[in-house]
Amino acid sequence: MINREKTRAAQLSILSNFILIVIKLVVGIMMQSVSVLSEAVHSAIDLIAAIIAWFAVRESGKPADNEHNFGHGKIENVAGTIEAVLIFGAAIYIIWEAAHKLITGTVAIENLGMGAMVMGASGLTNYLVSRHLLSVAIKTDSVALEADAMHLRTDVYTSIGVLGGLIAIKLTGVTILDPLIAIAVACLILKAAYDLTKSAFFHILDIKLPDDEEAVIHTVMQEHSSNFLEYHKLRTRKSGHIRHIDMHLVVPKQMTVEVGHHLSHQISADIENRLDYSHILVHIEPCKGVCDGCSVDCPSNVCAANQKTTS
Repeated sequence: MINREKTRAAQLSILSNFILIVIKLVVGIMMQSVSVLSEAVHSAIDLIAAIIAWFAVRESGKPADNEHNFGHGKIENVAGTIEAVLIFGAAIYIIWEAAHKLITGTVAIENLGMGAMVMGASGLTNYLVSRHLLSVAIKTDSVALEADAMHLRTDVYTSIGVLGGLIAIKLTGVTILDPLIAIAVACLILKAAYDLTKSAFFHILDIKLPDDEEAVIHTVMQEHSSNFLEYHKLRTRKSGHIRHIDMHLVVPKQMTVEVGHHLSHQISADIENRLDYSHILVHIEPCKGVCDGCSVDCPSNVCAANQKTTS
């Protein structure tokens, strides 16, 4: 069900971007406006990104198999990284074209009213679609959809910028504003690409979960601290929307396998309730059993106190 919702959101993005590309290209060519054409290029990159996002969310929803024991979640991180590279390329192209216009001085803008209407409609459309994508991305913790939403949200700001520029040209008659606005648009695109690279690429390198999420884990462990001695070797990482968490849990030596197993399930369940889509592995270790107060019914807090006094 979740994967179906993600797929539908990605399909909506593909459709809206395709329509906007056609409109912006036609109007941009009619106007001979590099800023409008730059928006068409940006939308073309967004279309490619939307197709990549659609493929990524479809594949990431597949269950683990013999070849991918931890599932297919990392494909969303790969998709986000590819999208970031595409955005970098689009920004460089826009700057190149705008610089050419500035150097040669070949700036002639026509049909400003039509361009303003297109930019206004584009900004509104992308805002509505990006809001829906971001809502689904937050709900499903999808990196690929979040990346797609960031692309479209950037389009909203750049469309507003181009719209403002066209209005300024209409009022002042200074057509050189067109390539200058295109360069400003490209700078915003570069910033979006950089932010996307940070959020998508580093999870491929198995960077740990954010500090606030690890704090949730430590809080759960504190709530269960009366049932074990200590925990260590906590490791966290994220694969797509799946959080992988593992740790070593030291329990009283006399604790039975059944009780230890039940304790690990309790801890895992509490973490899963607070961090969605978490896969947790708890490795149980017995204490050394060298405390003076060590007994069959030894509570962990007594063991911990004895360990401190004997160390």
